[in-house]
Amino acid sequence: MNVSQLRPPYTLHKGNVLRAYSSWENPTTIISDGAYGVRGFHGDTTGVDDLVEWYRPHVTAWEQAATPATTLWFWNTEIGWATVHPLLVAHGWEYVQTITWDKGISHIAGNVNGKTIRRFPVASEVSVLYQRKFMIDAADDGPMSVKKWLRYEWQRAGLALNKANEACGVKNAATRKYLTQDWLWYWPPGIMVERLAAYAQEYGDSKARPYYSLDGQNSVTADEWDELRYRWNHVHGLTNVWQRPSLHDSERFKGTMNRSAPRVHNPSLASATHLNQKPLEFMERQVQAVTQEGDVVWEPFGGLASASVAAVGLGRRAFVAELDKNFQAIAEERLRGAAQEYGSNIANEARA
Repeated sequence: MNVSQLRPPYTLHKGNVLRAYSSWENPTTIISDGAYGVRGFHGDTTGVDDLVEWYRPHVTAWEQAATPATTLWFWNTEIGWATVHPLLVAHGWEYVQTITWDKGISHIAGNVNGKTIRRFPVASEVSVLYQRKFMIDAADDGPMSVKKWLRYEWQRAGLALNKANEACGVKNAATRKYLTQDWLWYWPPGIMVERLAAYAQEYGDSKARPYYSLDGQNSVTADEWDELRYRWNHVHGLTNVWQRPSLHDSERFKGTMNRSAPRVHNPSLASATHLNQKPLEFMERQVQAVTQEGDVVWEPFGGLASASVAAVGLGRRAFVAELDKNFQAIAEERLRGAAQEYGSNIANEARA
Protein backbone atom coordinates (compact mmCIF):
# COMPACT_ATOMS: atom_id res chain seq x y z
CA MET A 1 0.00 0.00 0.00
CA ASN A 2 1.45 3.39 -0.96
CA VAL A 3 1.30 6.60 1.05
CA SER A 4 -1.55 8.09 -1.00
CA GLN A 5 -3.82 5.20 -0.06
CA LEU A 6 -3.33 6.03 3.63
CA ARG A 7 -4.77 9.52 3.16
CA PRO A 8 -8.52 10.19 3.13
CA PRO A 9 -9.78 9.72 -0.46
CA TYR A 10 -11.91 12.88 -0.32
CA THR A 11 -12.54 16.10 1.59
CA LEU A 12 -16.00 17.64 1.33
CA HIS A 13 -16.20 21.27 2.41
CA LYS A 14 -19.76 22.21 3.30
CA GLY A 15 -19.78 25.91 2.59
CA ASN A 16 -18.14 28.59 0.49
CA VAL A 17 -15.13 27.16 -1.31
CA LEU A 18 -13.28 30.47 -0.93
CA ARG A 19 -12.83 29.53 2.72
CA ALA A 20 -11.44 26.11 1.83
CA TYR A 21 -8.88 26.71 -0.92
CA SER A 22 -6.02 27.58 1.44
CA SER A 23 -6.39 24.29 3.35
CA TRP A 24 -6.54 22.06 0.26
CA GLU A 25 -3.51 20.29 -1.18
CA ASN A 26 -2.10 21.63 -4.45
CA PRO A 27 -4.22 20.32 -7.32
CA THR A 28 -3.07 18.11 -10.14
CA THR A 29 -6.22 19.15 -11.96
CA ILE A 30 -9.19 21.44 -11.29
CA ILE A 31 -12.61 20.62 -12.70
CA SER A 32 -14.75 23.75 -12.66
CA ASP A 33 -18.50 23.59 -13.24
CA GLY A 34 -19.64 26.86 -11.71
CA ALA A 35 -21.72 29.81 -12.86
CA TYR A 36 -22.96 29.82 -16.45
CA GLY A 37 -24.84 33.11 -16.42
CA VAL A 38 -28.17 31.36 -17.02
CA ARG A 39 -29.67 31.47 -13.49
CA GLY A 40 -29.12 27.71 -13.27
CA PHE A 41 -28.76 27.67 -9.49
CA HIS A 42 -29.01 29.99 -6.50
CA GLY A 43 -26.03 32.32 -6.79
CA ASP A 44 -25.58 31.97 -10.54
CA THR A 45 -25.49 35.24 -12.46
CA THR A 46 -28.43 36.42 -14.56
CA GLY A 47 -26.24 36.89 -17.62
CA VAL A 48 -22.70 36.48 -18.90
CA ASP A 49 -21.74 40.10 -18.18
CA ASP A 50 -21.25 39.33 -14.48
CA LEU A 51 -19.35 36.07 -14.94
CA VAL A 52 -15.87 37.61 -14.81
CA GLU A 53 -16.43 39.13 -11.38
CA TRP A 54 -18.12 35.93 -10.19
CA TYR A 55 -15.08 33.86 -11.14
CA ARG A 56 -12.33 36.36 -10.29
CA PRO A 57 -11.68 35.32 -6.63
CA HIS A 58 -11.73 31.66 -7.63
CA VAL A 59 -9.34 32.07 -10.56
CA THR A 60 -7.02 34.03 -8.28
CA ALA A 61 -7.05 31.18 -5.76
CA TRP A 62 -6.43 28.61 -8.50
CA GLU A 63 -3.39 30.54 -9.71
CA GLN A 64 -1.93 30.65 -6.21
CA ALA A 65 -2.38 26.91 -5.63
CA ALA A 66 -1.43 25.61 -9.08
CA THR A 67 1.90 24.01 -9.88
CA PRO A 68 3.50 24.23 -13.34
CA ALA A 69 1.86 20.86 -14.14
CA THR A 70 -1.68 21.70 -12.95
CA THR A 71 -4.47 21.52 -15.51
CA LEU A 72 -7.92 23.08 -15.54
CA TRP A 73 -11.16 21.78 -17.08
CA PHE A 74 -13.59 24.69 -17.43
CA TRP A 75 -17.24 23.75 -18.10
CA ASN A 76 -19.62 26.36 -19.47
CA THR A 77 -21.69 27.55 -22.40
CA GLU A 78 -19.80 28.75 -25.46
CA ILE A 79 -20.39 32.44 -24.66
CA GLY A 80 -19.83 31.88 -20.93
CA TRP A 81 -16.43 30.35 -21.55
CA ALA A 82 -15.51 33.03 -24.11
CA THR A 83 -16.37 35.71 -21.56
CA VAL A 84 -14.19 34.22 -18.81
CA HIS A 85 -11.31 33.16 -21.08
CA PRO A 86 -9.41 36.50 -20.90
CA LEU A 87 -9.52 36.32 -17.10
CA LEU A 88 -8.04 32.81 -17.15
CA VAL A 89 -5.28 33.89 -19.53
CA ALA A 90 -4.46 36.89 -17.34
CA HIS A 91 -3.93 34.51 -14.42
CA GLY A 92 -1.52 32.25 -16.27
CA TRP A 93 -3.83 29.64 -17.81
CA GLU A 94 -2.98 28.64 -21.37
CA TYR A 95 -5.58 27.21 -23.74
CA VAL A 96 -5.10 23.60 -24.86
CA GLN A 97 -8.36 22.53 -26.50
CA THR A 98 -12.15 22.56 -26.33
CA ILE A 99 -14.29 19.51 -25.68
CA THR A 100 -17.84 19.76 -27.03
CA TRP A 101 -20.64 17.80 -25.40
CA ASP A 102 -23.11 17.00 -28.17
CA LYS A 103 -26.39 16.31 -26.37
CA GLY A 104 -28.28 15.43 -29.54
CA ILE A 105 -31.53 16.61 -31.06
CA SER A 106 -33.60 15.33 -28.13
CA HIS A 107 -32.13 18.11 -26.01
CA ILE A 108 -34.09 20.65 -28.06
CA ALA A 109 -37.41 19.23 -26.79
CA GLY A 110 -39.25 20.54 -29.85
CA ASN A 111 -39.63 24.05 -28.46
CA VAL A 112 -37.66 26.06 -31.02
CA ASN A 113 -39.46 28.62 -33.15
CA GLY A 114 -36.95 29.44 -35.88
CA LYS A 115 -38.74 32.56 -37.06
CA THR A 116 -38.73 34.05 -33.58
CA ILE A 117 -35.34 32.96 -32.25
CA ARG A 118 -33.45 33.18 -35.55
CA ARG A 119 -30.53 30.94 -34.64
CA PHE A 120 -29.63 27.27 -34.76
CA PRO A 121 -30.91 25.35 -31.72
CA VAL A 122 -28.25 24.81 -29.07
CA ALA A 123 -27.57 21.16 -28.26
CA SER A 124 -24.07 21.49 -26.89
CA GLU A 125 -21.96 22.51 -23.93
CA VAL A 126 -18.20 22.94 -23.73
CA SER A 127 -15.43 21.94 -21.37
CA VAL A 128 -12.15 23.67 -22.10
CA LEU A 129 -8.78 22.27 -21.09
CA TYR A 130 -6.06 24.65 -19.87
CA GLN A 131 -2.47 24.16 -18.80
CA ARG A 132 -0.29 26.52 -16.79
CA LYS A 133 1.76 28.94 -18.85
CA PHE A 134 5.34 28.09 -17.97
CA MET A 135 8.11 30.65 -18.37
CA ILE A 136 11.77 30.14 -17.45
CA ASP A 137 14.01 32.88 -16.13
CA ALA A 138 17.09 33.03 -18.36
CA ALA A 139 19.04 35.34 -16.03
CA ASP A 140 20.29 38.34 -18.05
CA ASP A 141 17.75 37.83 -20.83
CA GLY A 142 14.70 37.52 -18.58
CA PRO A 143 11.75 35.11 -18.71
CA MET A 144 11.17 33.14 -21.89
CA SER A 145 9.06 30.22 -23.12
CA VAL A 146 10.33 26.65 -22.92
CA LYS A 147 10.61 26.55 -26.69
CA LYS A 148 12.84 29.61 -26.80
CA TRP A 149 14.84 28.65 -23.68
CA LEU A 150 15.91 25.22 -24.98
CA ARG A 151 17.55 26.76 -28.04
CA TYR A 152 18.87 29.75 -26.05
CA GLU A 153 20.78 27.52 -23.61
CA TRP A 154 22.29 25.46 -26.43
CA GLN A 155 23.45 28.58 -28.22
CA ARG A 156 24.78 30.02 -24.96
CA ALA A 157 27.00 26.95 -24.78
CA GLY A 158 28.37 27.89 -28.23
CA LEU A 159 27.48 24.50 -29.71
CA ALA A 160 26.38 23.76 -33.27
CA LEU A 161 22.70 22.89 -33.46
CA ASN A 162 23.34 19.49 -35.02
CA LYS A 163 25.42 18.49 -32.00
CA ALA A 164 22.15 18.20 -30.08
CA ASN A 165 21.48 14.97 -31.98
CA GLU A 166 24.76 13.53 -30.74
CA ALA A 167 23.93 14.64 -27.21
CA CYS A 168 20.53 12.94 -27.27
CA GLY A 169 21.65 9.82 -29.12
CA VAL A 170 19.31 10.34 -32.09
CA LYS A 171 19.78 10.92 -35.81
CA ASN A 172 18.09 14.28 -36.23
CA ALA A 173 15.13 14.54 -33.85
CA ALA A 174 16.84 16.74 -31.25
CA THR A 175 17.64 19.56 -33.66
CA ARG A 176 14.45 19.23 -35.67
CA LYS A 177 12.04 18.90 -32.72
CA TYR A 178 13.61 20.18 -29.51
CA LEU A 179 15.66 23.16 -30.69
CA THR A 180 13.61 24.36 -33.64
CA GLN A 181 11.52 27.53 -33.32
CA ASP A 182 8.87 26.61 -35.88
CA TRP A 183 5.66 24.57 -35.69
CA LEU A 184 7.56 21.25 -35.62
CA TRP A 185 8.73 21.93 -32.05
CA TYR A 186 7.38 19.93 -29.18
CA TRP A 187 8.19 19.51 -25.50
CA PRO A 188 11.10 17.06 -25.07
CA PRO A 189 10.95 14.27 -22.50
CA GLY A 190 13.01 14.69 -19.35
CA ILE A 191 15.72 12.24 -20.32
CA MET A 192 16.48 14.24 -23.47
CA VAL A 193 16.74 17.53 -21.58
CA GLU A 194 19.03 15.86 -19.07
CA ARG A 195 21.25 14.68 -21.93
CA LEU A 196 21.31 18.14 -23.51
CA ALA A 197 22.32 19.60 -20.16
CA ALA A 198 25.10 17.05 -19.59
CA TYR A 199 26.52 17.55 -23.08
CA ALA A 200 26.42 21.34 -22.80
CA GLN A 201 28.04 21.14 -19.39
CA GLU A 202 30.89 19.06 -20.78
CA TYR A 203 31.50 20.86 -24.08
CA GLY A 204 30.05 24.34 -23.52
CA ASP A 205 32.14 27.50 -23.86
CA SER A 206 31.30 29.06 -20.52
CA LYS A 207 30.91 27.64 -17.04
CA ALA A 208 29.67 30.90 -15.53
CA ARG A 209 26.45 29.18 -14.56
CA PRO A 210 25.10 25.67 -15.22
CA TYR A 211 23.40 25.03 -18.53
CA TYR A 212 19.72 24.13 -18.53
CA SER A 213 19.31 25.15 -14.91
CA LEU A 214 16.01 26.23 -13.38
CA ASP A 215 17.51 27.46 -10.12
CA GLY A 216 20.85 28.81 -11.34
CA GLN A 217 22.69 26.22 -9.24
CA ASN A 218 22.26 22.84 -10.94
CA SER A 219 21.25 21.51 -14.34
CA VAL A 220 17.71 20.16 -14.41
CA THR A 221 17.27 16.39 -14.01
CA ALA A 222 14.94 14.22 -16.07
CA ASP A 223 12.53 13.75 -13.17
CA GLU A 224 12.46 17.47 -12.37
CA TRP A 225 11.74 18.31 -16.00
CA ASP A 226 8.96 15.77 -16.38
CA GLU A 227 7.22 17.20 -13.30
CA LEU A 228 6.90 20.56 -15.05
CA ARG A 229 4.50 19.27 -17.68
CA TYR A 230 0.94 18.14 -17.11
CA ARG A 231 0.15 14.45 -17.26
CA TRP A 232 -1.55 13.00 -20.30
CA ASN A 233 -2.99 9.50 -20.58
CA HIS A 234 -4.05 9.12 -24.19
CA VAL A 235 -7.10 7.08 -25.23
CA HIS A 236 -6.99 6.02 -28.87
CA GLY A 237 -10.13 6.86 -30.83
CA LEU A 238 -11.52 9.43 -28.38
CA THR A 239 -11.92 12.86 -30.00
CA ASN A 240 -12.88 16.31 -28.73
CA VAL A 241 -16.60 15.76 -29.48
CA TRP A 242 -18.37 13.68 -26.85
CA GLN A 243 -21.83 12.48 -27.80
CA ARG A 244 -24.41 11.55 -25.21
CA PRO A 245 -27.98 12.77 -24.57
CA SER A 246 -28.66 14.87 -21.48
CA LEU A 247 -29.19 12.67 -18.47
CA HIS A 248 -32.77 11.45 -18.32
CA ASP A 249 -31.95 7.84 -17.44
CA SER A 250 -31.25 5.98 -14.21
CA GLU A 251 -28.04 7.94 -13.64
CA ARG A 252 -29.96 11.19 -13.14
CA PHE A 253 -30.79 12.00 -9.54
CA LYS A 254 -34.43 12.78 -8.90
CA GLY A 255 -36.01 14.45 -5.92
CA THR A 256 -36.71 17.77 -4.24
CA MET A 257 -34.90 20.64 -5.88
CA ASN A 258 -33.27 23.56 -4.16
CA ARG A 259 -36.18 25.87 -3.35
CA SER A 260 -34.10 28.97 -4.00
CA ALA A 261 -33.33 27.87 -7.58
CA PRO A 262 -35.42 29.26 -10.45
CA ARG A 263 -38.46 27.34 -11.59
CA VAL A 264 -38.01 24.94 -14.48
CA HIS A 265 -40.30 24.99 -17.49
CA ASN A 266 -38.97 21.82 -19.11
CA PRO A 267 -41.20 18.95 -17.87
CA SER A 268 -38.44 16.39 -18.41
CA LEU A 269 -36.32 18.20 -15.81
CA ALA A 270 -39.06 19.06 -13.34
CA SER A 271 -38.16 16.29 -10.92
CA ALA A 272 -34.40 16.47 -11.42
CA THR A 273 -32.35 17.11 -8.30
CA HIS A 274 -29.74 19.08 -10.28
CA LEU A 275 -30.52 20.90 -13.53
CA ASN A 276 -27.16 20.24 -15.19
CA GLN A 277 -25.86 16.95 -13.83
CA LYS A 278 -22.82 15.81 -15.78
CA PRO A 279 -22.43 12.19 -16.94
CA LEU A 280 -20.09 10.32 -14.63
CA GLU A 281 -18.49 8.85 -17.75
CA PHE A 282 -17.37 12.33 -18.85
CA MET A 283 -15.91 13.13 -15.46
CA GLU A 284 -14.00 9.85 -15.48
CA ARG A 285 -12.56 10.72 -18.90
CA GLN A 286 -11.33 14.08 -17.70
CA VAL A 287 -9.84 12.76 -14.47
CA GLN A 288 -8.24 9.80 -16.24
CA ALA A 289 -6.74 11.98 -18.98
CA VAL A 290 -4.63 14.27 -16.80
CA THR A 291 -4.00 12.46 -13.49
CA GLN A 292 -2.53 9.30 -12.02
CA GLU A 293 -3.52 7.30 -8.94
CA GLY A 294 -2.95 9.30 -5.78
CA ASP A 295 -3.13 12.68 -7.55
CA VAL A 296 -5.27 15.54 -6.24
CA VAL A 297 -8.48 16.64 -8.00
CA TRP A 298 -10.26 19.86 -7.07
CA GLU A 299 -13.97 20.35 -7.70
CA PRO A 300 -14.71 23.85 -6.36
CA PHE A 301 -18.41 23.89 -7.29
CA GLY A 302 -19.43 20.39 -6.35
CA GLY A 303 -23.16 20.14 -6.95
CA LEU A 304 -23.61 16.37 -6.85
CA ALA A 305 -19.81 16.02 -6.85
CA SER A 306 -19.67 13.95 -10.04
CA ALA A 307 -16.05 14.89 -10.77
CA SER A 308 -15.01 13.99 -7.25
CA VAL A 309 -16.94 10.71 -7.35
CA ALA A 310 -15.09 9.87 -10.55
CA ALA A 311 -11.78 10.85 -8.96
CA VAL A 312 -12.30 8.71 -5.85
CA GLY A 313 -13.46 5.78 -7.98
CA LEU A 314 -10.23 6.01 -9.97
CA GLY A 315 -7.99 6.12 -6.92
CA ARG A 316 -7.38 9.87 -6.88
CA ARG A 317 -7.95 12.18 -3.91
CA ALA A 318 -10.78 14.67 -4.25
CA PHE A 319 -11.27 18.07 -2.65
CA VAL A 320 -14.80 19.32 -3.24
CA ALA A 321 -17.00 22.11 -1.90
CA GLU A 322 -20.74 22.70 -2.03
CA LEU A 323 -23.03 25.37 -0.54
CA ASP A 324 -26.44 23.72 -0.90
CA LYS A 325 -27.38 21.37 1.94
CA ASN A 326 -29.45 19.09 -0.29
CA PHE A 327 -26.54 18.67 -2.68
CA GLN A 328 -24.11 18.21 0.21
CA ALA A 329 -26.04 15.20 1.47
CA ILE A 330 -26.17 13.56 -1.94
CA ALA A 331 -22.52 14.35 -2.64
CA GLU A 332 -21.43 12.85 0.66
CA GLU A 333 -23.39 9.66 0.02
CA ARG A 334 -21.96 9.32 -3.47
CA LEU A 335 -18.40 9.94 -2.29
CA ARG A 336 -18.72 7.42 0.51
CA GLY A 337 -20.01 4.84 -1.95
CA ALA A 338 -17.21 5.53 -4.43
CA ALA A 339 -14.59 5.18 -1.69
CA GLN A 340 -16.07 1.88 -0.51
CA GLU A 341 -16.25 0.51 -4.04
CA TYR A 342 -12.64 1.50 -4.77
CA GLY A 343 -11.52 -0.09 -1.49
CA SER A 344 -13.36 -3.31 -2.36
CA ASN A 345 -11.77 -3.41 -5.80
CA ILE A 346 -8.29 -2.98 -4.32
CA ALA A 347 -8.97 -5.74 -1.80
CA ASN A 348 -10.22 -8.07 -4.54
CA GLU A 349 -7.15 -7.38 -6.66
CA ALA A 350 -4.91 -8.13 -3.69
CA ARG A 351 -6.62 -11.51 -3.15
CA ALA A 352 -6.50 -12.44 -6.82
